[in-house]
Amino acid sequence: MKHQSSGHISCKDAAVRLLARRDYSESELCTKLETKGYTEREISETCRWCKQAGYLDDLRYAELLVRQYLKKGYGELKIRYTMKQKVSETIIQAVLDEDDIDWYEQARQTAEKKYASSTVSGEQKEYARRVRFLQSRGFNFEQIQYALKNICSHMGTKG
Repeated sequence: MKHQSSGHISCKDAAVRLLARRDYSESELCTKLETKGYTEREISETCRWCKQAGYLDDLRYAELLVRQYLKKGYGELKIRYTMKQKVSETIIQAVLDEDDIDWYEQARQTAEKKYASSTVSGEQKEYARRVRFLQSRGFNFEQIQYALKNICSHMGTKG
């Protein structure tokens, strides 16, 4: 299972070194190993070994990503879109269903954190700016309306 040219580490060792630094999805790890010049056969055997050893787990990786994105104040749409490039849709759905996340409250907290010190004096332009910000974070319009209504009433301002 050694890489062909001398001086290179085995595919398995390369994978373990990568996984020691941070978690990867299976597709990310395969891509990383491909760029290092390993064959498809070596990569598939290595990924199979990593899964059996518990070093590579797409479900665990997806759970970690969701926690990170929630901490950063992202909504479901942004999380799904970003994760779709890394793990399968079934895993994404399983993780999001399992966590029972209140997306309305997530939107409110994100808006409150961003706009806690500022006020909206009924200005449509500022309201639209806030809507765009929350849309870019991956919240749908109903969640955005809820968030802005609740932070405005909570902060004693008019939205």
